[in-house]
Formats: sequence, structure tokens, C-alpha cells
Amino acid sequence: MPNIASAKKRVRQSEKNRVHNRHLRTRLRTQVKNVLKAIAAGDREAAIAAFNVAVPVIDSIADKGIVHKNKAARHKSRLNAHIKALQASA
Repeated sequence: MPNIASAKKRVRQSEKNRVHNRHLRTRLRTQVKNVLKAIAAGDREAAIAAFNVAVPVIDSIADKGIVHKNKAARHKSRLNAHIKALQASA
């Protein structure tokens, strides 16, 4: 338990940031999951639409530093590759 005022403030700030960052990470995972569900269903149009919604969310969360920019790029690249594979098989 911190005794110094600045340390107490840091505890309050870090808890507030943790909750906020958790919300953003959940939003990222939900968007990625929506794209994967559309791909699994084989619905190309829905997958493209979900991907177009997910990309700005992924970029935004990477810009905020919640996830690393390379991880965001990897997510986008893999989702796009799945969609392209879906198009090729159709």
C-alpha cells in the first residue's frame, strides 16, 4: 500500500487506465472475431464488410499503443489473407 501521495495517485491512474485499455482490447477482439465468423460461414460479402469495419478499429488501438503496430499489421494481414483464400475457393 503506497504511503506517498504521488504513489497513491499513480495507483488511481493505473487502475483507470487498465479498465479503459481492457475495454479497447475487448473491442479489438470482438471486431476480429466478427470477421472470422463471417469467413467461417463462407460469406464473402459479410467478411469483407466486417473487415472494413475492423481495420479502423485495429489501427486506432495500435495508434493508442494498446497493441503494438506490428501485431495490428499482422491481424490485418492474416484476416485479409483468409478473405482472399475465401474468394479463390468460391
